[in-house]
Amino acid sequence: MGTVVQLKKQINNSYSELKNSVEDKLVLVEERIKTQLTSKVELVEEMTAYHLNTGGKRLRALLTLGSAKLCGYLKGGRDINLAACIELIHAATLMHDDVIDNGEIRRGKKTLNFVWGNQSSILVGDYLLSRCFEMMVEDGNLEILRLLSSTSAQIAQGEILQLQHKGEIDMLEETYFKIISAKTGKLFAAATKVGAILGNKNNKIKEALEFYGKNLGLTFQIADDSLDYNSELNLFGKKIGNDFYEGKITLPIILLYQKANDAEKIKIKEFFTKKNRDEKNLKVILELIKKYNIISQCYKKAEHFIDLASNSLSIFDNSDEKRILEKLTSFSLERSF
Repeated sequence: MGTVVQLKKQINNSYSELKNSVEDKLVLVEERIKTQLTSKVELVEEMTAYHLNTGGKRLRALLTLGSAKLCGYLKGGRDINLAACIELIHAATLMHDDVIDNGEIRRGKKTLNFVWGNQSSILVGDYLLSRCFEMMVEDGNLEILRLLSSTSAQIAQGEILQLQHKGEIDMLEETYFKIISAKTGKLFAAATKVGAILGNKNNKIKEALEFYGKNLGLTFQIADDSLDYNSELNLFGKKIGNDFYEGKITLPIILLYQKANDAEKIKIKEFFTKKNRDEKNLKVILELIKKYNIISQCYKKAEHFIDLASNSLSIFDNSDEKRILEKLTSFSLERSF
């Protein structure tokens, strides 16, 4: 993949290109989100404002806008409304996620549940989902309402499946992929399919963009899980080990447990059955990950999904929009942020 510094420059350009292509609409998405989150309840206003200030890549919104542009949707504001809606679904799931995982840091800031407690965080997450459904109804398209309602239900099922297998050190890869397909892949797929629906495209194109989004989401999640154990990217200032401290079983740990010898397996299992893990424990895991070249193996598995995502776009004629979405597959895997 070349040097890390070269990669970062390439990746940032790829992400920026997508952002710049729909920048005028992305600004309106941000305004729509702020408007939708207004409330007469002071605590809701305070917590949602705090969440908005934590930032984020807005990748799902960008995918909605980029896919709609690819499919010829140029006039009107439905893409703006639905991009904001999809971002709010994502935000709600993050709030619920942090409660379940007892998360304390999100995007470099203290999580809502850490500052205001679990009860408030769950209720504000529910408030966001309620506002999302208002936006779906406002759009008025039954296909989109059905898609986003179903997506929300599947995300919740993914959360439950992950909870069911919490701390399961010998988790099957198949189970891991079921979890991330539901938790991440489904919302990415919905974001891209919405663009095709807005463009009034046929089912073949809708399915192609949905398939693209799903596989892009899987690549994105594998990269996210791998970044958490990639000590070589420390020079960018990304804190690693959050998943480890929270006791999450992700692909790097699944592959490591498969490769480890008996003594190492006992040690790994011991770490993940403890209530709390410390920096010394993380150091041992990082050394084992390096010993067995686990990060490269994670990327190799992700490359399969990159190929699937890229190939699904072959149905479209060549255009700037198509090229940008193709480049985004590399961003999702090789990003360092």
